[in-house]
Amino acid sequence: MGQQDLEAALPAGVDPRRHARVLAQVHEAALNGRVLPSRPRAVIGASWQRMRRLGMDPDSRAAAPVLTFEQLEARRRASGLAEALPILRSGLISLAEQAAYIMVIGDAGGKILWRDGSAAVRRRADSLGFVEGVDWQEESVGTNAIGTALVARRAVQVYSAEHYVRAQHSWTCAAAPLRDPRDGRLLGVVDLSGPASTVHATTLALVDAVTRLAEAQLRTTHLTELERLRGFAVPVLAKAGGRAVVADEHGWVAAAAGLAPADRIALPTGLAPGRVWLPAYGGCSAEPVPGGWLIRLTDDEAAPPTRVVLDVRSPREPELTVASAAGTWTHRLSPRHAEVLYVLASHRDGRSASELSADLFGDAGRTVTVRAEMSRLRRHFGSILGAKPYRFADEVEVVVRRPPTPEAVLPHSLAPAIRG
Repeated sequence: MGQQDLEAALPAGVDPRRHARVLAQVHEAALNGRVLPSRPRAVIGASWQRMRRLGMDPDSRAAAPVLTFEQLEARRRASGLAEALPILRSGLISLAEQAAYIMVIGDAGGKILWRDGSAAVRRRADSLGFVEGVDWQEESVGTNAIGTALVARRAVQVYSAEHYVRAQHSWTCAAAPLRDPRDGRLLGVVDLSGPASTVHATTLALVDAVTRLAEAQLRTTHLTELERLRGFAVPVLAKAGGRAVVADEHGWVAAAAGLAPADRIALPTGLAPGRVWLPAYGGCSAEPVPGGWLIRLTDDEAAPPTRVVLDVRSPREPELTVASAAGTWTHRLSPRHAEVLYVLASHRDGRSASELSADLFGDAGRTVTVRAEMSRLRRHFGSILGAKPYRFADEVEVVVRRPPTPEAVLPHSLAPAIRG
């Protein structure tokens, strides 16, 4: 279910200075409760609403706390971004230096981990507090490309008075989220920032393209690791006997014996050695092996799932918990899977492929995409999901844990069924 089209902050052919003046008028009207002369882009308007709910001061210039050197180094090591640095730097730093930008890389928590590029722009950024080790989430500094891309989960360009805090109106920035191709987890965000006068409609596409190249490099590395595990898995399975699978820590299958072929299985969060219940297989035993897990299916009588809890209170880490008489299983969901399950939880009588397509895309014709995604979900989550129509199984209790306001439900989502 592909990415949304990129939307540059500066429409093609529009004079930047005139557009900045219009944005400033819209910003002032929005803050003062007046009729807007024009509407901000949807991603900006949604962010401004979040800032108003938070009580963000648009005139705030308070310096955000900065990590110590030791804290910064620890965040860098834990981020999973270091391997992507060479591609990001080779693709963006030379441009940043030539075009009066800085390249900024933040982690999934919005902390700025690396900053490079034009020395003059770095000095300007210093005066704004836009430095390594600072928190650049929306909650800390208002609407901005880095923080807003982390919430929206898509590439975002923010120009001039689209920033909520006035001190940032002299800036333009374009940022794209970088995901771990092994599990879809958000690793961080890649950004080009500079003076507002340097705004260009192609900057967003460039940042997004280089970020996708970095993800491709991470994917290649993962495939190499999986192939190494496969060489180890074959003799392990031969020795284990029975129905079993060897998978890496993210559930990607290296080899299997006595089971239908599968690319990936959904392992629970915090898997530990010993007995484990998986929705797709039932009772299993888990044994760590170098680089992954040996999962053996036991002869325990299958215990059907009885309760499902879909927790979307966290904007960045939605989770699904499935309970049965044999145990409980919790799995972190990708943004798309969270959307699908939320829609199905809201329609216990089920949705056809065309209805689900309209729910997710506003287009009833994308049924091939929907069927492919539902096939993956049913393989991962077993008998909790049914088909014809797609639905949660009738005998399963479904509980949805939501945040306090409807706007905070999966804030990255553009699905009509969620945003409508």
